[in-house]
Amino acid sequence: MPGTDTPLEAITLGTSMLGRDPGGEELARALVSGRFRQLDTSNEYAGGRSETLIGQVLGTAGGVTVFSKADRDPETGVFDGDRVKRSFEETLTRLGVATLPIYHLHDPFTITVAEATAPGGAVPALVALREQGLVGAIGIAAAGGTLVEDYIRTDAFDAVLTHNRYTLVDRGAEDILRLATERGMTVFNAAPFGGGILSGSPRHSSRYGYRPISPEFGRHVERVRELCDRHGVALPAAALHFSLREPRVHSTVVGITSVERLEGLNALVDAVIPDGFWAELESLGAPPPSPVD
Repeated sequence: MPGTDTPLEAITLGTSMLGRDPGGEELARALVSGRFRQLDTSNEYAGGRSETLIGQVLGTAGGVTVFSKADRDPETGVFDGDRVKRSFEETLTRLGVATLPIYHLHDPFTITVAEATAPGGAVPALVALREQGLVGAIGIAAAGGTLVEDYIRTDAFDAVLTHNRYTLVDRGAEDILRLATERGMTVFNAAPFGGGILSGSPRHSSRYGYRPISPEFGRHVERVRELCDRHGVALPAAALHFSLREPRVHSTVVGITSVERLEGLNALVDAVIPDGFWAELESLGAPPPSPVD
């Protein structure tokens, strides 16, 4: 059953940093009370505190949709079917809900695809949750292109979440988007700012996807930045709209680290990017390989 019946908004708020720093309660309240009504979390984010904080405020907000993910055992690395069931139960308890609209297999790096899909493995457990009506759809969410592609090719999943691989300066997820679209899957594109390099922050100017960039990649980023300047477009606004305008992407996941960043998202979403910008971006040619390729 490809795709999902859950109505999706164009923006999903990422909560991987929620609970890692002081002030988590204030940020959690802001996340469920603003303009954007979809949250993405995971069993392992901040050791479970991300889900806990969301659960504490979720009942005070109407119309908020939460997606989460199954994670391997944090101590042993085990990621079999039993672990998926425990991860799911932990998530439901923290969030205070009975079902989830979309539930992803998250970063299955400690197992092979063959192990994940074997009887008793993580994937059959996810399929069982879907068949029981406990989750509306199941997805694969992981770093690494070929690993995600292999999971897509199992045809077991309804959705895929890729991050730091399809941005204003990177087309590494092209095959992921192609395979998912061929199967009618729902696509979440996360980290449209490439881990910060496209957010305009000088602190992240030398890294993409949390990895050091090559001189060639850096020159391409600079050309894109100059293009933004010529058109009077803020770099992060262009980066966000690159994902928002892609028809194969159903929702763009933007990581939120503070109330201030959440408030600033409004202006980025509402920014108007002139058509000429996209034509000139295309004329720059294909981006060079990124550090995450």
